Amino acid sequence: MDPIKLFVGLGNPGNKYEATRHNAGFWWVDQLAASTGTRLALEPKFFGVTGKLNSSQLNINKLSSSKFDLTSDIWLIKPTTFMNGSGKAVAAIANYYKILPAQILVIHDELDLPPETVKLKKGGGHGGHNGLKDITAALETADFWRLRLGIGHPGERNEVVNFVLKAPLKDEQNAINNCIDKSLEIVPQLLNGDFESAMLKLHTKT
Repeated sequence: MDPIKLFVGLGNPGNKYEATRHNAGFWWVDQLAASTGTRLALEPKFFGVTGKLNSSQLNINKLSSSKFDLTSDIWLIKPTTFMNGSGKAVAAIANYYKILPAQILVIHDELDLPPETVKLKKGGGHGGHNGLKDITAALETADFWRLRLGIGHPGERNEVVNFVLKAPLKDEQNAINNCIDKSLEIVPQLLNGDFESAMLKLHTKT
């Protein structure tokens, strides 16, 4: 399978939203950038904060002993369009660098999973997630990878908006952080296009 060439973390820009559940995708990209010494900077033409990841950064930081077969640059982006406009940023950077939908991993908060759970999947519906919905519309396909970071559900549908725009409880935050750390361990497999191994490692309880 095609390796991942673009990591998209979903969230809302600004200090007001920084600590909210809906920004779990931003947290993931920030952690990957910090782990690899990748510099993130605002790039207006891509409507987001972007950074370029490369194999030497990964090797230096020893994220994994895997050997990479990388033939092009890997990009990180946090859209600054707000969640509902995420597709504008994803389409802009993907079109510019000729990145296929199947080479994109979107990292997002997932209401249908508890905070201690993280899942990798390809394609599927948007499940009411406005970021996924807008990306699917912008790319004209749902055929991209998703890393689903569980945040839990408030129990009532009409409470969802308020729930995702609030900070997690301390135990929930710790669980989400653990899931981010666990999922960063499969980055080498994602860059090699070895999704079977990535899912096996991510979905196997230890």
